[in-house]
Amino acid sequence: MTKLSTILTGLLMSVAVSSVAMAEDLVINFDDPNPAPKEGFEAAVAAFEAAHPDVNVIVNINDREAHKTAIRNFLSANAPDITAWYPGNRMAPFVDAGQFEDISDLWASDSNLSRNFEAIKPTMTRHGKQWGVPYSYYQWGVYYRSDIFEENGIEVPTTWNELLGACDKLKAAGITPFTIGTKFLWTAAGVFDYLNLRTNGYDVHNALTAGEIKYTDDRIKAAFENWETMLDRCSFVANHATMSWQDAIAPFANGEAAMYVMGNFSVAAYKDAGLTEDQIDFFEFPEITPGLPRAEEAPADALFIPSGAKNKEDARKFLAFIAQPEIQGEWNKTIGQLPPNSQAPINKDDKFIVKGFETVSTAAGLAQFYDRDAPAEMAKAGMEGFQEFMIHPDRRDQILERLDKVQERVYK
Repeated sequence: MTKLSTILTGLLMSVAVSSVAMAEDLVINFDDPNPAPKEGFEAAVAAFEAAHPDVNVIVNINDREAHKTAIRNFLSANAPDITAWYPGNRMAPFVDAGQFEDISDLWASDSNLSRNFEAIKPTMTRHGKQWGVPYSYYQWGVYYRSDIFEENGIEVPTTWNELLGACDKLKAAGITPFTIGTKFLWTAAGVFDYLNLRTNGYDVHNALTAGEIKYTDDRIKAAFENWETMLDRCSFVANHATMSWQDAIAPFANGEAAMYVMGNFSVAAYKDAGLTEDQIDFFEFPEITPGLPRAEEAPADALFIPSGAKNKEDARKFLAFIAQPEIQGEWNKTIGQLPPNSQAPINKDDKFIVKGFETVSTAAGLAQFYDRDAPAEMAKAGMEGFQEFMIHPDRRDQILERLDKVQERVYK
């Protein structure tokens, strides 16, 4: 062998060894191409790649509706190493089918997860095990026109009777207490969830959405009775069944309505409608049953490792990385939401984030919202019933009996 041949052979062997040592691919399917969510996610990926140059991250981003359809196929046929999905009962079918990886050991071994995600841990848990890592969540509650409250001498209500009294004052001033748009149904579910959480508590919410108690149960009837009182004493804007949640901002912005039971993502839309931060504020949905531990609506977004993933080692590294408080803080500052890690920094210049963080971090439980906690078919029927009840409260018993029949079929 000539000297040149020896050198070339050595170079080829070196290239071969280098190829083996090259970055491994880590494939992530993400579900939000909107500018801020995409920016926050891609910044987290870039930070991970900088910390782990031996890992090459390949990102696929679809819109949420397309992702919801595609996930059932790619988990079975060509699973990525990480996928975006939702906690609570929305993850249950994939957990029960063995399509999501059990990462309980990661929760137990990593101090960030075991110590700093206590409030949201129940929503990531099924069969006593943890199945993903949440990267963001946001509070629901009552957004209100603070200027209208002040003009009418109304204090922020903390109890049910105080809320009803505030409604009386607003109606006497010719102002509709609540705006809402139920055209797409889920907004009515937010109102029902809070009435159920405040009347019966977190465990009853979970038992209902898990199919363990009936809709005709006396406790659920009691929540509907409170809802009927709310419809009577407080009232909602007319024609809400024809309006989207965005349409319902108009009466809030022009002063026809004073409150909105809604999620924090809506704040930007209030400002776009011409309201200033001095005109709007937030309070927790008031207590109904005295002494009942306060649970909150706080839908979360999370990342999971499919059981069919090819690179589970690096997938676990990525999940541990995005659980870190600094990463969660920056990510959620970009998207205007809350970091699930209780040690993560928050945007203290945003009063809604500050109040929201206090709300969820001190809650006794965090519900994932009715249409995430209930199976899809049950959620659809339930939300149709909620909207119908808001228009025809006299049909309560028929609606609840109908939902019992749906429940029997869905959970069988």
